[in-house]
Amino acid sequence: MTSALDQLKQYTTVVADTGDFQQFIQFKPQDATTNPSLILKAVQKDDYKPLLEKTVKEHAKQPMPQIIDNLLVAFGTEILKIIPGRVSTEVDARLSFDTKALIAKAHDIIKLYENAGIGRDRVLIKLASTWEGIRATEVLQKEGIHCNMTLLFSLAQAVACAEAGAQLISPFVGRIYDWYKKAAGAEWDEVKNGGANDPGVQSVRRIYTYYKKFGYKTEVMGASFRTVSQITELAGCDLLTISPDLLKKLADSDEKVERKLSPEAVKNENVEKIAVDEPTFRFLVNDDAMATEKLAEGIRAFAADTIKLEKLITALQ
Repeated sequence: MTSALDQLKQYTTVVADTGDFQQFIQFKPQDATTNPSLILKAVQKDDYKPLLEKTVKEHAKQPMPQIIDNLLVAFGTEILKIIPGRVSTEVDARLSFDTKALIAKAHDIIKLYENAGIGRDRVLIKLASTWEGIRATEVLQKEGIHCNMTLLFSLAQAVACAEAGAQLISPFVGRIYDWYKKAAGAEWDEVKNGGANDPGVQSVRRIYTYYKKFGYKTEVMGASFRTVSQITELAGCDLLTISPDLLKKLADSDEKVERKLSPEAVKNENVEKIAVDEPTFRFLVNDDAMATEKLAEGIRAFAADTIKLEKLITALQ
């Protein structure tokens, strides 16, 4: 019997969402995504401590930001030895509101990859979907540096990213689900709000429909999943980035997976085009309490884990 994972791969590019690249062989993903939290988790495992120690030793005389960049690229380089596609490497979240700094940091990371013999076509620079991040993406994409827009929780963010020419966006299914479940409290009905009605699933479907309806080339990659159901309800999405535990559940399951999304199916959807200039973008994101709170929370969390990673490195110096 064909596994649910293999069925999913017929409709969607499967991406591994982890810094633990030794797990890739088992699941055979096309691409991989990393972020500061995943790298922090990985370097605390015995299997990856040598990579951390080696990187710190080789770059001990450099400023901390450069050591971090070299560590991220070291992980990315090892990942690209295993997967056939692309790896996403995230820019320091503390730069999320500084367009010039984001561009400079992306240049630094790409240069490190190129020095390691890895072309731009195999790297995605991850930036938070702030207005400043989106403006940085517009510049970088024109330079041939492909961007993955992360911490994306609203259609307004998605539209602005597509207009800027972003290569890929990562709408966060699970974190949207988390917010609505917490907001509902005791009134939350898992049956009623699950499956196709899951608020995170619905958000990605709206974005996917908008992109395909208006012919945007930006890829849609659902991210941050909590359940197998959230994944299978988005079968047919351009890409889905999935954690190892959920990849295993899919690999161990023989449940039938049907295609739920396709460009053809949304052609006749009644969708209005949105014009998103800076004032409109800021108002629409601000007007969406979930998007505002989860974007801010995500930036804080990634920044905090980067600081923890810096402390680990300092302890080794």
